Amino acid sequence: MTHPAESGAVASWPAPAKLNLFLHIVGRRSDGMHELQTLFQFIDWCDQLWFNVREDSEIVHLNPLPGVSAATDLCVRAAVLLQQYSGSRAGVDIHIDKQLPMGGGIGGGSSDAATTLVALNRLWQLHLDTGTLAGLGLQLGADVPVFVCGQAAWAEGVGERLTPVAPVESWFLVIKPDCEVPTGQIFNAADLTRSTPPMTIRDFLAADNQRLPGHNDCEPVARRQFPAVAEALDWLNQFAPARMTGTGACVFARFETEADACAVVEKYPDTSRIHCARGLNTSPLLQRLAMEDKL
Repeated sequence: MTHPAESGAVASWPAPAKLNLFLHIVGRRSDGMHELQTLFQFIDWCDQLWFNVREDSEIVHLNPLPGVSAATDLCVRAAVLLQQYSGSRAGVDIHIDKQLPMGGGIGGGSSDAATTLVALNRLWQLHLDTGTLAGLGLQLGADVPVFVCGQAAWAEGVGERLTPVAPVESWFLVIKPDCEVPTGQIFNAADLTRSTPPMTIRDFLAADNQRLPGHNDCEPVARRQFPAVAEALDWLNQFAPARMTGTGACVFARFETEADACAVVEKYPDTSRIHCARGLNTSPLLQRLAMEDKL
């Protein structure tokens, strides 16, 4: 299969990872969903997606992930949902250069879906606004709207009520332990804390320092159930306060400079599982969209 980048005909669209700088579970709804507080910040670690518009209505994923069917592939589902909502008769070929690990809590699948919605809205000339795209994204997953909106955000509800914020754009080390953590397994755990007192945005930003305010309520459960997560946290804690993102498995620590972060990379036993990344308050996807506006 020819990689789309080889033709030079189209530019890729980024799908960045996110970190949950903290994750509090403040309650549980009658439908079983958890009420959350979290702060999403993007990092400059991205999947890259290519889209080639088709004249027919077919939606084709050219390089699907092994074991992921079209019915469960978030990019295909996003394209189908957008097509059905808009009534568009256009189709698309999708190719993904997958860099972000699956089951890592950094939003790879959700980000891919959001990039698909944003890119196809432009390429299919649908002219839907961001709010509409975010609403469609919520049907695919609670994390999709923040990737559609493209701004670092304080999130509440199930993660869909977003308030733009601007935390410090620090450097991070992110480790992907040798395991995948199913979100449902963590949220259904009997020993998961579900009653953390709410925090305010002002309190979080006022305390913004090397040791991030708050905590991740999912982390103790993941530590107990997944030894690889505990090992990664313990290792990273030698160099800076470490925290898990989302429901895991990825863990991260914040550093003041790129040099400080990268100096630790070579010390990790498996350098293929550790990544140095810059925190971003504006998604690379919005920058890509701005580039389209100039064409």
